[in-house]
Amino acid sequence: MGSVGSPPHETAATKLRKLISSPGPIILAPGVYDGFSARIALSVGFDTIYMTGAGTSASRIGHADLGMANLNDMRAHAEMIANLDARVPLIADADTGYGGPIMVTRTVQQYARSGVAGFHIEDQIQTKRCGHLQGKQIVSTSEFLTRIRAAVAARHAVGSDIVIIARTDALQSLGYDESIARLRLAKEAGADVGFLEGITSKEQARAVVKDLAPWPILLNMVEHGATPSISVSEAQEMGFRIVIFPFAGLAPAYKAMKEVYQRLKTKGITGAEAQMTPVQLFEVSGLKEDLEIDAKAGGTTFAGGV
Repeated sequence: MGSVGSPPHETAATKLRKLISSPGPIILAPGVYDGFSARIALSVGFDTIYMTGAGTSASRIGHADLGMANLNDMRAHAEMIANLDARVPLIADADTGYGGPIMVTRTVQQYARSGVAGFHIEDQIQTKRCGHLQGKQIVSTSEFLTRIRAAVAARHAVGSDIVIIARTDALQSLGYDESIARLRLAKEAGADVGFLEGITSKEQARAVVKDLAPWPILLNMVEHGATPSISVSEAQEMGFRIVIFPFAGLAPAYKAMKEVYQRLKTKGITGAEAQMTPVQLFEVSGLKEDLEIDAKAGGTTFAGGV
């Protein structure tokens, strides 16, 4: 699953850092929201994946992305996903860092020790909301920079290469110029990548890359959100270094599951009998690797197959 061939001592964070600094193609990270969606993305062969905060909130606690998922929720989810295949870097949402400098430090420590390769941290207030909703409230520039400085110091303290992505949500309320000013200051404070949330036009997308060059910039491609549809090839041509698609798994999963549930409710059948057997489900979920581990250790429970 995923890309192979990395030296055994190279962490996913180090790998992501090298990918960002290399002149290679744009880093494409599909959104995953649980272990199963992550397994599917890995089986397709993506070199990087992204843990969506909205998807984590929906799948882990069953609520909208309104700041209810806390550090424990997000860290546990990220650790599980990151370790399904530790060779493939995971970029994870870290919201606001979940508090002041002490909590931001704890967040970075826990994410780094959990195997997360990179994370973005933003300038919304603690009771935040999805970046593509209206009514976002923003902290002062000084408070935002305190979060960034705390994250950078924590990264150095734990000796990690974890990538710090500075995200600003200021565009909606404070405008483009203020957003760019915040990102420039975040770069000076030590952030590795910039992230302007809620880009509203392709012209604006091109501008942020140009205005912050040569700093690597991430594009958040949320379909049907504030940002117009931008393909991977377009994002690369614009000069973005990373592009994430948070809803890549969520939207089709919702549509497919709802159709089957409605069919079961109204007709008494799922219509899914020929689509996936239990063994096929478990094969996607790492069955072969698990059986190999058991056999190599001398286990006999599964010697006769499953």
